[in-house]
Amino acid sequence: MRFIEMTGKVLATMLSDDEMQASDLKTAGVNDETIVRVNEHGDIEVRRDSEWDVVGGLLGSYEDRVKQATGRDWA
Repeated sequence: MRFIEMTGKVLATMLSDDEMQASDLKTAGVNDETIVRVNEHGDIEVRRDSEWDVVGGLLGSYEDRVKQATGRDWA
């Protein structure tokens, strides 16, 4: 599976109203410096000490939003 990595801060700026909100990210343990990644299916995963944890998902045209917000492509 391919992903695009980013920080929690970048993720928060690209979310739409029908997706996770700032309070949801905080509850999931995501802050500005947290390493997160989004896979090609739109799943949001958070880097924990020894694993990745799925905490939510993106909807709609997230592919373009993820690429635009990060300047990265799927890897």
